[in-house]
Amino acid sequence: LPQLPADLPVPVLVVQHMPKGFTRSLAESLARSAKLPVAEASHGERLLPGRVLIAPGGQHLRVRDSAQGHVVQLTSDPPECSCRPSVDYLFRSLAETFASRVLAVVLTGMGEDGWLGSRAVHDKGGTVLAQDRGSCTVFGMPRGPIEAGIAREVALARIADSIVQQLKGMPCA
Repeated sequence: LPQLPADLPVPVLVVQHMPKGFTRSLAESLARSAKLPVAEASHGERLLPGRVLIAPGGQHLRVRDSAQGHVVQLTSDPPECSCRPSVDYLFRSLAETFASRVLAVVLTGMGEDGWLGSRAVHDKGGTVLAQDRGSCTVFGMPRGPIEAGIAREVALARIADSIVQQLKGMPCA
């Protein structure tokens, strides 16, 4: 996140597998080092370009259309892949809401959360980037999308640049 430019033209949503009570301090810490504003997401909050929202620990985050535009919904739906928040849960909602305009990124982590959601993004014409094996601490989460050939493998040091380059080719509307 600290490598993303201050003028990023899209909202950024983050799911980090952390329990309740820890994601607020994560957001505060990231806000000190990022060029973009970072906060823990709140139910009903509008998505805004250039703003980073972190899913609160213990709650799933999804995006829905509303009269106010695209908004965050937080739920206590059952865990997925033993996780709440779950990457799959978020990615599915993004694929349903934005279809081919989704750019999903899967970074290092244990387990397979993000694999089914990446498939949903890919099936709707969206793009998936995944951290390469060499720069991962744990290659669990990126493995499925990469091995299925639905994600472009990118070294961690190149993720921010790859996001910016990919956005240049995507429609914003």
